[in-house]
Amino acid sequence: MKQRVTTIFLKIVIVLIGITSLIFGVFLLPKFANAMSVLVPTVAFFKLPFLICMYAAMIIFFFALYQAIRLLHYIDNGKVFSDASIKTLKNMKIAGTLMTALFYLAGMPAVYLVAQMEDAPGLVIIGFGMASMPLIVATFVAVLQRLLQEAIIIKSENDFTI
Repeated sequence: MKQRVTTIFLKIVIVLIGITSLIFGVFLLPKFANAMSVLVPTVAFFKLPFLICMYAAMIIFFFALYQAIRLLHYIDNGKVFSDASIKTLKNMKIAGTLMTALFYLAGMPAVYLVAQMEDAPGLVIIGFGMASMPLIVATFVAVLQRLLQEAIIIKSENDFTI
């Protein structure tokens, strides 16, 4: 019962993260793009590609959140040691890698321009750190995927022994 409460709590947290991200994407991201094009008129051409990449990253992010909820569902049903959970982790790993690529394509030029305008080189370092977060998560998920594969192999060997 305690495990079920924990997974329900995690599902609620994932839904709240999704709602917060949706609010950010719908309301704040267009305002940021407009402010960027107003503050630096020479890069107004960059507004549309920036929004396209960021919305694509958001779609991938929501896909990764959905995969996390599926993984928690497998845990609830006692199917954590299955090929479906490995596939779910693989999808999360791919999503993290794609999000990193999109953040670097869209976010880093914008961060660089704002850092140049404000003469704040530390902002670029913070931007690299934030853009690297999905890659760090993807690496962690890849490790979990490999551990789960090894655990499934050990479990199947033990099943044959008994």
